[in-house]
Amino acid sequence: MAVKRVTLTEKQLRLLHMLFGMSKALRVYTVEKSQDMLAKELGITRQALNIHLRRLKEEGLIRTGRGFIDLTEKALRVLKAEAASAFVLIKVEPKLRQEAYKRISELPVEKLYRVTGGIDLIAMVDQSKLDSFLRGLSTVEGVRETSAHVVIEILKET
Repeated sequence: MAVKRVTLTEKQLRLLHMLFGMSKALRVYTVEKSQDMLAKELGITRQALNIHLRRLKEEGLIRTGRGFIDLTEKALRVLKAEAASAFVLIKVEPKLRQEAYKRISELPVEKLYRVTGGIDLIAMVDQSKLDSFLRGLSTVEGVRETSAHVVIEILKET
């Protein structure tokens, strides 16, 4: 997929860099349903739904936009539904790296890092998809060794 070229002024680019530097990555779950449909499913009016959505937004539990509602990480914590991440360390046969990297990137992986040292890749996977990821990984030619680690507690987060 080709990326559309964006032309920005120097100030806009500086602002974008500044915002990026201040930002933090968030895991969100998006709902793409109309507010009319949500109100109907809840058995309330659209006006009543808007009151509830406004309160959730004020608490930082959701973000809304035209045609979507995002649940934030804070909402997941409130719901005790925060999904744990898992890290999979992967060693790949040197001669088969490029094809293996391509195949691994097509698996259900959130982030995939190529690293230096005793391993070749670190995959960050949602724990709920770890079994599926590992099954897929076992079919990738060239994967020599894997080691999976599930996060049990986040000690510091920016």
